[in-house]
Amino acid sequence: MKALMFGWEFPPHILGGLGTASYGLTKGMAMQPDMDITFIMPKVRGDEDQSFLKIIGASNIPVVWRDVDMPYVEKAVSKYIAPQDYFDLRNHIYADFNYMHTNDLGCIEFSGRYPDNLMEEINNYSITAGVVARTYNFDIIHSHDWLTYPAGIHAKNVLGKPLVIHVHATDFDRSRGNVNPEVYNIEKNGMDYADHIICVSNLTRNTVIKKYHQDPAKVTTVHNAVEPLSSEIMASQPEKSNKDKIVTFLGRITMQKGPEYFVEAAAKVLERSKNIRFVMAGSGDMYEKMVNLVAEKHISDRFHFTGFLKGKAVYDMFKRSDVYIMPSVSEPFGISPLEAMQCGVPSIISKQSGCSEILECAIKTDYWDIDAMADAIHSICTYPAMADFLREEGRNEVNNITWQNAGIKVRNIYNSLM
Repeated sequence: MKALMFGWEFPPHILGGLGTASYGLTKGMAMQPDMDITFIMPKVRGDEDQSFLKIIGASNIPVVWRDVDMPYVEKAVSKYIAPQDYFDLRNHIYADFNYMHTNDLGCIEFSGRYPDNLMEEINNYSITAGVVARTYNFDIIHSHDWLTYPAGIHAKNVLGKPLVIHVHATDFDRSRGNVNPEVYNIEKNGMDYADHIICVSNLTRNTVIKKYHQDPAKVTTVHNAVEPLSSEIMASQPEKSNKDKIVTFLGRITMQKGPEYFVEAAAKVLERSKNIRFVMAGSGDMYEKMVNLVAEKHISDRFHFTGFLKGKAVYDMFKRSDVYIMPSVSEPFGISPLEAMQCGVPSIISKQSGCSEILECAIKTDYWDIDAMADAIHSICTYPAMADFLREEGRNEVNNITWQNAGIKVRNIYNSLM
């Protein structure tokens, strides 16, 4: 089966869980011998792992005819489409060609990030989707998250093949309910056009059904999973403090992730214990606010900010930690606790997270209950037997949550639509 997937990021160049999930799911699905995946993303940098799928950068896809020699582009697409032909094929569905500015090779430039002109890039990404759909033959179309829904809709209209959209989050999660109407419309339109909707948790599934008015029969939960640790990461033994316990928050420092509750809980813990340090690893629009809050709580001497971490640095941070905490206000899934538990780190997660639906060996609290969070942190740091139990049982639990199994569930959805 040939699947055309649209994504926005892919390791090693990721800014959050979307790229991690895209990598894990595609690798898990590639274990099926007859699965052939072509993954489109805005910009390819050349160091992505293509051992189990084909990756094409939208920046390398010519969308207008150029009478020049373009051998490297010919590796991405096998033919070119003259502008008028392309307009006829596109039928002006879900794109504004006024935004389409091409370079000398007839390609649209993409930042490969989340720029200020994000809506323009989403629009242009949809245009390139039409060229890919006319160039290759696919059996199914799969769009990851709202940024790629217009591209999936375009490909569906060109190919006439089923469209699956993968909801990794909704704007209700990202905005704490202060939804951007433009984003909401893109999300809902994608869901309306989709032949099936995959959600990363029952929490997200309920949001899709209730807030976006979707038929429950076409919405399925496929929980995320975790990649097995590489031999390099398993062998890594970063230096760990023998004196102080380390409690870590690792993620985007945004209101969705509840960083202020982590700081509030830290202040409560430090009223009782002085041999604990707190680390906030990540970046985001609430970074400066959290620095100020830490200062207001007079805990700066026990609180550390690392900035954004990725790759091996993430696992080194986990291995230095005695407790991992994810106090998210609304977390569609949350892969980071699984990664922490892989490293043997006792974890505390909010009940408002999708991963709480499948994790039994993690402590669960409401995101707003800073007293419960503080009690859990203090208990893990104080009672070795409790920490040992969570460490061993947690590792055993997540080692059985695999992307291969998630990939089988997605394949079954594909088969039902064919």
